[in-house]
Amino acid sequence: MAKWSIGLRLPGSSDARIENAFNNGQILRTHLMRPTWHFVTPADIRWLLKLTAPRVDSVNAFTYRQQGLDKNIFKRSHAVIVKSLEGGKQLLRTELQAALQQKKISADGVRLSALMMKAELEGLICSGPRRGNQFTYALLEERVPPAKTISTNEALATFAARYFASRGPATLKDFASWSGLSMKEAREGVAMLPVEFIREKINGQDYIFRPASFSNGKTQANFLMPDYDEYGMGYKDRSAIFNKTIDLSTFKNENPIFNRMIILDGKIAGTWKRIIKNDRVAIETVPFGPLTKTRQQALAKAIKKYCLFVGKTVER
Repeated sequence: MAKWSIGLRLPGSSDARIENAFNNGQILRTHLMRPTWHFVTPADIRWLLKLTAPRVDSVNAFTYRQQGLDKNIFKRSHAVIVKSLEGGKQLLRTELQAALQQKKISADGVRLSALMMKAELEGLICSGPRRGNQFTYALLEERVPPAKTISTNEALATFAARYFASRGPATLKDFASWSGLSMKEAREGVAMLPVEFIREKINGQDYIFRPASFSNGKTQANFLMPDYDEYGMGYKDRSAIFNKTIDLSTFKNENPIFNRMIILDGKIAGTWKRIIKNDRVAIETVPFGPLTKTRQQALAKAIKKYCLFVGKTVER
């Protein structure tokens, strides 16, 4: 689903092409911004880590204490991880776990996750190529070419510009929530936005965006949204994607933006799931209400687009 999130935004891309880019190190995966996984380019990983890792560390502080992790243990675990990966090795988490335990460093469950995330935040490791369906780690300095160092102000300005160019109209609070930055840092980034970014009050809220030019004058309003997609996760206020007629009690304790949703006319219109078998994929859709003929056609096109991305035909 994470690859499909990229595919939705890269016309003509495919699951295989993105998988290949990931395995070749053109796309990296690490913990950035908030304590969660993010895809990032080699050119951006260092300055983004420098900017956002301190905030992630502060969020993780309770877990570190709870797991009995301190500077001494992190120093020892970092040394083991680096030594294990030196020379271009790419190892699975379980293999690094075994190396840590061999050096008498307890590394199970949450504790292992905290040790690995800390090594990522320190810029020691990042994703390596997949081994089958499993993920490996590699040393960042061996996998990522050198890049020019930029100042904190440059990083904040670049971060804000990237966000509002790709996700605007959005608010300052949206940016802070998405980025994991403090409101002070987010405000400083917004203050450095170039003049082409517009500030406009919409329904009493101050929004920021950069006017976009589309060759066909249209945005993508109908698609199969992956779970945890930026279409919902990119904002603190997500009310714009909900249709007021939808009964959200259907989801019980679940949040719709964490699930696979059908998006029609820009709003959540139902759920979907897939079953892949060999060269075919079965797509099951559950609309929240009757669909007009036009919306049925839009949904059929969305399904076809996903099937083309994964290189499968629709199972009838």
